[in-house]
Amino acid sequence: MHTHPVLHIPWRVLVGTVGTVVVLAGIAMMVLPGPGVASVLLGLLILSTEFRWAHRLLRPARVWARRSEKWAVKTKDEYLERRRERRAAKAARRGRASGSGPPPPDTPTE
Repeated sequence: MHTHPVLHIPWRVLVGTVGTVVVLAGIAMMVLPGPGVASVLLGLLILSTEFRWAHRLLRPARVWARRSEKWAVKTKDEYLERRRERRAAKAARRGRASGSGPPPPDTPTE
């Protein structure tokens, strides 16, 4: 659409209209049931394909998403490590309780 000069303006108008409708629907969904924040972000994403100001508005959302991803990965890794430790401790307790472990060393009584 960007290469054809006649379609450039109508395309920007169409993208602007669709993006604005999605943003307004998202704002309405903030008080009504529905994914309000997601709709606003989606509308800004649509607008950012043609408008630089919308692209700049999305920057904090991208930074937040990257930070959230790092936090989620770190939290998942910590959880899995704690889970492995609990399972190992449980297996060790189970091994001692059943007596299947190595026998205690014999001490000479002379």
